[in-house]
Amino acid sequence: MKLLFLFAQFFKIGLFSIGGGYATLPFLYEMADKYDWLSAEKIGDMLAVAQSLPGAIGVNLSAYTGFQYAGIAGGLIASLGLVSPSIIIIVIIARVLNAFKDSKTVASLFAGFRPAGAGLLSAAALGALAISLYNPAAETLSAMLRRKECILFAALFFLVYKFKKHPVVYIALAGAAGAILGL
Repeated sequence: MKLLFLFAQFFKIGLFSIGGGYATLPFLYEMADKYDWLSAEKIGDMLAVAQSLPGAIGVNLSAYTGFQYAGIAGGLIASLGLVSPSIIIIVIIARVLNAFKDSKTVASLFAGFRPAGAGLLSAAALGALAISLYNPAAETLSAMLRRKECILFAALFFLVYKFKKHPVVYIALAGAAGAILGL
């Protein structure tokens, strides 16, 4: 029953998370609100791991979430649930797109998908930023902002913008800084 639940949840996420892996985050936060085995803090940790691993972030997140809930089989089923809608939709679109390639309605649909994807990605980015830099459990107003994390974020943002090295370099730097600073 757990595996069927995971497949259904991640099938729904895969069906509606237009824009890629980061677009799955709002759905994961919704799951964290509903179920006690998942939390926003755990999603933040999962996101850090998913970004560090090779592969699609959405698939990495689904595999990690499924594994947390139901072990190896859960990771596999959650990943399969996430990618199944895309596979089904791509097969259907490939078969009928040639017939409608000059349709204004189809062009309008795709034009509508772009802002939806941008909105989902923006919401996910802001959510990830809030988890990383804000501590809602802090007792004082000044402690709510995670200072060390903010400094690390600003430094990495500057380095990425200025030097444009491979992401692995920045992931390694962030990991080393996190270990040194005790984050």
